[in-house]
Amino acid sequence: MLKKNKTIIASENETFLVRTLEKKISDADVSCEFVHWKVNDLNAHLDDVELVIVYMEDGERPTDSVTHFMSDRLMDEGKQVILIGEKNDLQLLEGKLPKDLIFKSFERPVDHAAFIDSVNDFFQKVEDGDFKKSILVVDDDPNFLNLIREWLTGTYKVTMVNSGLQAIKYLGKNKVDLILLDHEMPVTSGPQVLEMLRSDDETKGIPVMFLTGKSDKESVMAVVALKPEGYFLKTIEREELLKNLAKFFTLNKQ
Repeated sequence: MLKKNKTIIASENETFLVRTLEKKISDADVSCEFVHWKVNDLNAHLDDVELVIVYMEDGERPTDSVTHFMSDRLMDEGKQVILIGEKNDLQLLEGKLPKDLIFKSFERPVDHAAFIDSVNDFFQKVEDGDFKKSILVVDDDPNFLNLIREWLTGTYKVTMVNSGLQAIKYLGKNKVDLILLDHEMPVTSGPQVLEMLRSDDETKGIPVMFLTGKSDKESVMAVVALKPEGYFLKTIEREELLKNLAKFFTLNKQ
């Protein structure tokens, strides 16, 4: 039976200490292999890996090109790293990598029990969807909501509500990374919801993209005039929607 979770240890050499960590990780039922921290080697092994362990030993650190590569690809794909090394090496690398990319840092010598707990904690968070971008979809059409849920679930944490007032109530207790908001809704329209969101300090910074069923020039211009982060026609295909959402989150890294 294949192991569900997979990680790699990236280092200069596969030393005895690296192999010891590999064994500890494998004993925790997580697949692990050593990868030299060259860009080409890392690039060839990252497709099905969610966690990269960077092990620095004897003052050796990844080059700037490797650091830049990890920053770009791992952030784009929502992967994270655990750093291991001497205090000075950790501080230097932590200063070069985005804060959101680093799940945990460990000074050597490594506390193996605490390290394995962190690895297990990471994959539990992955299973719970804690690292996925969260999207609130607001639309009064239950069929459209079900379709969007089917398209987005798995890639994003998705919450559905069928009215603007439910959206406001939900956002009073929860945070999201993006709102997909139906432009044409009864009672409280999309523009009215956007106005309420923008007038509240707690919600004014949440990106909003409109969903609209009207593609004529006048209707589209009316949507754009409200200055949302974007808009989607409801006739959009699944792959195009996913592609555009991925592009949005890539261009708006926190």
